[in-house]
Amino acid sequence: MTEESLLKEEFIPSLIQELRKFSTVNLFFIEGIAAKLHLNATDLKCRDLLNYTGPISAGKLAKLTNLTTGAITGVIDRLEKVDLVERREDPNDRRRVIIHPLTHRASEIRELFKPLSNSLSELFKKYNEEELKLILDILVQFNEIYPQETRKLTNDE
Repeated sequence: MTEESLLKEEFIPSLIQELRKFSTVNLFFIEGIAAKLHLNATDLKCRDLLNYTGPISAGKLAKLTNLTTGAITGVIDRLEKVDLVERREDPNDRRRVIIHPLTHRASEIRELFKPLSNSLSELFKKYNEEELKLILDILVQFNEIYPQETRKLTNDE
């Protein structure tokens, strides 16, 4: 075994452990932001997901989040109560509703994230363009791996 492969073998578990720690502190940060909006972290992240997907059915949202349809109904109820989404009848199927993200509170939410965004911007300024491209590449790949692994948990793959 080469010295480089031995270093990787020792270093990769540390990277994975730090990623798990990051996931934990991020969750608690999101809980703090969500509480300011009278929500919980799951509600806020579902709203975030709707920002990426655009309007989708409750069933599709349940599938993407690995939540039951009953749990998603509760999420949508809470998001609707604080005016972050609205239900609209599906024009193609009156039995179904489509969940639409509302945008009029976007600046309020951005303000809540602004201190973190500023801190992260300062952190990223420490890195050169090549390093930033590597970080971005890793994050893009995380965003592909996590949904794949989530689907495996439910045997949907």
